[in-house]
Amino acid sequence: MDALYTAVATANGREGRAVSSDGQLDLPLAMPPALGGNGQGTNPEQLFAAGYAACFSSALGLVGRQAKVDTSEVSVTAETSIGQDGSGFGLAVTLRIELPEALEGETGTLLVKQAHEVCPYSKATRGNIPVELVIE
Repeated sequence: MDALYTAVATANGREGRAVSSDGQLDLPLAMPPALGGNGQGTNPEQLFAAGYAACFSSALGLVGRQAKVDTSEVSVTAETSIGQDGSGFGLAVTLRIELPEALEGETGTLLVKQAHEVCPYSKATRGNIPVELVIE
């Protein structure tokens, strides 16, 4: 792969900070209350969810432009879960894609499937963790 951009961030554990090399991201990290933490910071699952939602939304925009379909009103919510998977901890993702009325039906479903094929997060997770697509 010829890299067009490389993001760099450093973290010092689940109870510390995450900082990007350009300083645009500088967040306290904390375990969520559901895992015994105080919840006084973000966590890797929230960061993954935000990144996946943004990336999938961008992929929908790309396939929409290619199909000459307006996807500007589409909203993507990613739910990232962590839990025991038999070999330790694992992740699972549900992507909730909210389509406007104009994209309900076959066209919207096709665009979501195409976006799932081209989204870099979807490519990275394919075959590694469960990802469920829910069109709303």
